[in-house]
Amino acid sequence: MARDGTRFAACITPNLVCQPSRASILTGLLPYTHGVSDNGIDLDPATGAAGFAGAFAKAGYRTGYIGKAHFATSHTFAATGSPECRNTDQDPGWTGPYMGFQHVELMVEGHNHWPPMKPPRGQHYERWFHKDGRGEELQRLYETKLPPLSTAMQTFHSGLPVAFHNSTWIGDRSIDFLNASKGGPFCLWASFPDPHHPFDAPEPWSRLHHPDEVDLPQHRTLDLERRPWWHRQSLEGKPQIVPHLRKIREEYSRIPVQCERQLRELIANYYGMVSLIDHNVGRIRLHLEQLGLERDTLLVYSTDHGDWLGDHGLILKGPMAYEGLLRVGLIFAGAGIPRGKVVSDPVSTLDLAATFADFSGISMEKRVHSRSLRKLIETDRDSRDFAYSEWDLRASRSGVDVDLRTVRTKTHKLTMDMHSGAGGLYDLVNDPQEMDNRFADGGCAASRRELEAMIRSRPQDIAPRQAQVGMA
Repeated sequence: MARDGTRFAACITPNLVCQPSRASILTGLLPYTHGVSDNGIDLDPATGAAGFAGAFAKAGYRTGYIGKAHFATSHTFAATGSPECRNTDQDPGWTGPYMGFQHVELMVEGHNHWPPMKPPRGQHYERWFHKDGRGEELQRLYETKLPPLSTAMQTFHSGLPVAFHNSTWIGDRSIDFLNASKGGPFCLWASFPDPHHPFDAPEPWSRLHHPDEVDLPQHRTLDLERRPWWHRQSLEGKPQIVPHLRKIREEYSRIPVQCERQLRELIANYYGMVSLIDHNVGRIRLHLEQLGLERDTLLVYSTDHGDWLGDHGLILKGPMAYEGLLRVGLIFAGAGIPRGKVVSDPVSTLDLAATFADFSGISMEKRVHSRSLRKLIETDRDSRDFAYSEWDLRASRSGVDVDLRTVRTKTHKLTMDMHSGAGGLYDLVNDPQEMDNRFADGGCAASRRELEAMIRSRPQDIAPRQAQVGMA
């Protein structure tokens, strides 16, 4: 896709975890404005329906969502009635509408640490997984750890046949959606849960990348004494949450430093998960060609956030805005997109909603923060100074409550906790590995003032802080 289209080399996420960033992609609003400022907060359905999907539906497009939505909380304190709630019995005949999408086929979460729930819990994938009583046998196969066994945490070669993996299901259902939509304009979000821990790709994908051949991060040591205070606190603090969910936070959401061999095995399996997604994206692209739609369709590949894979001694995600977590892939292809172009301006997936509307000639209903990327793609007459990210991190994750604001330019990155005033400042040109925190360095005072002014330029439309209804 990068060879065939345009790639953004400095795209960041508007938030470092799933729910806020997904809500921002949909609505074109920053997290503190649409209200989902941390995981565990449900996006208001009216706000979601006013996003790009609702605008496309009103303009006559057939809108669809296949896969993991995560606009609402799955691990809730109590049943919420949401179609994404693990504690709510679901209607087996329901296919939408949801958040502006007229037709949806969902899975509740899709991360296999929790088996696909038996009906009436779960959604479309879970019902398909348990169809004709086969679910227990498929779950037994999934839990079968094929040799050679890995010593890395949450890492194994799964015995689940690839035909039953949720990445394959999303590819299958997306192709079916295209077949049903070929007679008119459509808008489809195909959302793969992977890559995500546990690192459990099925064969042959789990063996596609050999551990001895993967690249390791250059810096793999925790050096917390050089970092802002909340780095250590978030790793060592006790989550402030109900006991059964606190256990998940402590034992599932944290992976300690792994030795080199463990890290190689973990990364190799992670890459296998990515490759299985790539395979299914390829299937979708090929089907667009078979339907004769590839030249009339804008194809966009991106994600909600990154992951640490041992960089800075970290794995998974948390309140450290290093490049491995903050920066995400973004590729546009098809429909007249320039081939082989790389855009180095800092942008955000927040900008996707306005970009989709711009390419389609559709107006969004409400004022949004999203800015179209079309001129950056098609011409050299536009530029961006910085991209912005924010996270109202609650104590439910790691026992620390911080208000994180991050700005990234082509040359620098600043992250600040607005409660304490502490921060991290990195010169990305001379220190691309983010080893030297220059926040208190007088030699960077001018850069810091400029970056702080960028943070203060955020529009003054922050919504009241919402309570969490669960964990994530």
